Parts: sequence; C-alpha cells; structure tokens
Amino acid sequence: MRLLLVEDHVPLADELVAGLSRQGYAVDWLADGRDAVYQGASEPYDLIILDLGLPGKPGLEVLREWRAGGLATPVLILTARGSWAERIDGLKAGADDYLTKPFHPEELTLRIQALLRRAHGLANQPQLEAAGLQLDESRQCVSRDGKEIELTSAEFRLLRYFMLHAGQILSKSQLAEHLYDGESERDSNVLEVHVNRLRGKLGREVIETRRGQGYRYAGVSA
Repeated sequence: MRLLLVEDHVPLADELVAGLSRQGYAVDWLADGRDAVYQGASEPYDLIILDLGLPGKPGLEVLREWRAGGLATPVLILTARGSWAERIDGLKAGADDYLTKPFHPEELTLRIQALLRRAHGLANQPQLEAAGLQLDESRQCVSRDGKEIELTSAEFRLLRYFMLHAGQILSKSQLAEHLYDGESERDSNVLEVHVNRLRGKLGREVIETRRGQGYRYAGVSA
C-alpha cells in the first residue's frame, strides 16, 4: 500500500517514514502544502496522512482542494493536542479520521489499517480474511486453518494488497504503482517472482493469472 505523508517537522517525518516502512507501506514524503495539492491528486495513493500546520499552503486548504477536485483517497489529519476546532474543521473539510500530537506509533498504524479496510468495504473485519487465509498485519504473517505461514516483507506487502482487492483483476502496473514509493524502480519481473513465491506457499489456485490483464486473488476458499 502506498501512502503520502505531508508533514513539515523533519524529525517526526523521518520517524514516521521509518516506522511505516517497517509496517510494509511504501511512503512518499512532502513538507510543503503547495506540493501536496498537486502530488496528492496526481499519484495513486491508498491513504494520505496530512498535517494541518504546513508551509506554503495550510493543510485545511490542501484538503479542501483535494475534495473539491473529486479526490476520494482516505485522509487522516494530524493536529496539535487540544486543537478541537481544527479537528472539527478537518472533518468538515472531508477528513476521514484525525490523530492528535503527540501520539503513539501503534495508534497511527491501527488507524491506517482501519481506514484502509473501511475504504474497501471491510470495516467489520478485525483483520484481513479472504480465500481461507487470515493476515496478521502486526506480525506480517498469514495463517490457514490455524497453521501459520511465514512471509517475506515483499510477499506480505503483495498479499495485503491482493486481500484488500479480493476478486478484482489487478494489472502489473497497478500493483507496481501501489507497492512502491515514487523513488523506487518498478520491475514487473520482480513482481512475477513474488507472485510465484506466494503461490508456492499458499497454493497456485489462490492467485489466478488473467492473460493480458494481470492477476486476480480468489475470493473463495482455496
């Protein structure tokens, strides 16, 4: 899953990028509101984390411009502790959730997971489940019938995206856009390798190849 972090406090941004990367997210970071208006609307992000106190253009204005332009990407806003008016204004402007500073990194992770599940119609699921598999995002592993299956970090990122889009046909370019940040080299051959390794662990029938279209993660038990 590819995230955009818009935060001008460099130490906090560095900490968040490192932590989210460990959680298997591809993260692009911006510090200026003017840059965020364009990039947030032009790149295929799965979720945006937006600080409100930004140089160039305030976060609320950025959010309003995104929503006015039809951007539906979930947005989680960061606000200073006690700024209840900012939180209300942010929600009115179209934010999906907010978090007050300072916050515990685990809370941010859990809110991101919940927002992503909600965006894909899975709000009632405490964890991702599809095709007879249960994904533990905190431990980055998957289980079937109580038996745990270990995953590499790349396999985990790929499987999480498949499970959030179970039953949908996903092209290689779409997978690459959502699994890598803007600075990473995107190689479809590497994706094929990871898909084949997942099939070796989970069963070939779990991930179908649709010739000329891409891949489809089965929506039924394998």
